[in-house]
Amino acid sequence: MTSKTEVQTPTPPSLSTLATTTVIALVVAGVLLVTIVLPAEYAIDPVGTGRWLGLTEIASPSLTPVEDVSPAGAALAPVQNGPVGEYPAEFKLDVFEITLQPYEYVEYKYHLEQGATMLYSWTANAPVIHDLHGERVGGGEPAEESFDKQDRRQASGSLTAPFTGIHGWYWENPGGEPVTIRLTSSGFYSSALEIRSDRTRRTRKLRPLETLSPIPEESAGTGGR
Repeated sequence: MTSKTEVQTPTPPSLSTLATTTVIALVVAGVLLVTIVLPAEYAIDPVGTGRWLGLTEIASPSLTPVEDVSPAGAALAPVQNGPVGEYPAEFKLDVFEITLQPYEYVEYKYHLEQGATMLYSWTANAPVIHDLHGERVGGGEPAEESFDKQDRRQASGSLTAPFTGIHGWYWENPGGEPVTIRLTSSGFYSSALEIRSDRTRRTRKLRPLETLSPIPEESAGTGGR
């Protein structure tokens, strides 16, 4: 003899239960809107939780003044003599290499006077988020200006500074594997500023021209017929 199992259909919630659940959901959504969404997205903080949680900084970040990393002495600004730009000091050389872990970034910038020029070439072993830009020293609008902004893994070129400030690169590793970036440059800059993901900032000294060793000549062959 077999028994038949009855399938019980759950009883739908009553209208009062649905109304109560809806009201609770609306209240929670309203609380989240006032305490989190408005401070983080629009810097509107009616109850003060945005300032307490640090959310208003997301919508309206504070601006950090650009460091003037130029040393004391004559500014490396060109004096134009027709097509020739004469500088008060020799150009510098620099080689910078860094390995970015997943989702890390670095900014690497040179101090350039308005009209000063540098040559550069950099490569990465995987595509990176890239922004070649400049930041003005001493105020002015806009405070920051991008010159070349796109994802890529290498670039070579020259930059003539359109204004006095720090000019250079933002690189970010968007992938899950480490990426190594190598930059070689030369130009009429005075020093370089490195800013890492952990907010550490370091000023780097650059090499003068006399440190560049000449390439030795190849020995002539002495073999005869």
